[in-house]
Amino acid sequence: QVQLVESGGGLVQPGGSLRLSCAASGSIRSISDMHWYRQVPGKQREWVAIVTSGGSTNYVDSVKGRFTISRDNAKNMAYLEMNSLKREDTAIYYCYAIITPSGRSVGNGYWGQGTQVTVSS
Repeated sequence: QVQLVESGGGLVQPGGSLRLSCAASGSIRSISDMHWYRQVPGKQREWVAIVTSGGSTNYVDSVKGRFTISRDNAKNMAYLEMNSLKREDTAIYYCYAIITPSGRSVGNGYWGQGTQVTVSS
């Protein structure tokens, strides 16, 4: 069974940094795009960043220049390095990936359970 697990969230002061990790586990044939989303209670989930299997990246405008998404294909991991954090970055951060399980030819979308990031003094 394929699973995504995020880690690395926590409480940080404005201007600080955090690094989130997303680990994919289970019987995996391949992983294509990996994304980070975030959600504030009562609001819609917001897309934050993408890293393709080839390493191409893109970001929502509000985090460009501050956040860096990356991945380690050998470890089935994705990361989100967050610098110069602002109070408005406070949210639950979710990893989402298109994963093709072993024995399958088509991938499905999988979500992690989320990790809380709180930016506060």
